[in-house]
Amino acid sequence: MKYATFNEALELSGRYDSAVHNSIPPGAIKISDALYFQTIRENDGVWTLVDGSIIKQTAPVATPDWPALIAQERYRREASGILFDTWLIDTSRDGQALIAGAAVSAILDPNYHCNWKTGVGFIELQAHQLIAIANAVRTHVQACFDRELMLLRAIEAGEFHDAMLTEGWPGTTAG
Repeated sequence: MKYATFNEALELSGRYDSAVHNSIPPGAIKISDALYFQTIRENDGVWTLVDGSIIKQTAPVATPDWPALIAQERYRREASGILFDTWLIDTSRDGQALIAGAAVSAILDPNYHCNWKTGVGFIELQAHQLIAIANAVRTHVQACFDRELMLLRAIEAGEFHDAMLTEGWPGTTAG
């Protein structure tokens, strides 16, 4: 004999064959051999108990969490770096903090200069260059947040489509 159990949402939660299982859970419903094997073969839906009958319903389609996916894409783009002049500048959160700190020093002392590590090695930067790089980094980061906001507004307006997730982000060129 074959049996099935269902969870609180009346979805199939277990199948039992008395020839194999020594114990059948209390509340299990007796089902035909054909239905037992059908629930195993046809796993493209959700088997549920409806008014005493076991029927297969279409599996719910998972809706992507677009705001979370957009935020992840924004963060990835934000931290992707920029090309300033011929230098690859780090725009990760740590990179943003370092260049902002150097720019403050440059604002306080126009003669300030430092060695800065870029994607291609160390360079010496003067105060005016540090300020320009900090501005370019900030512009890049703000453009990423602006794009995120545009996409969230497109969702609200019902105008968002999947391809928009990877379109329209700021490039990596500045200066």
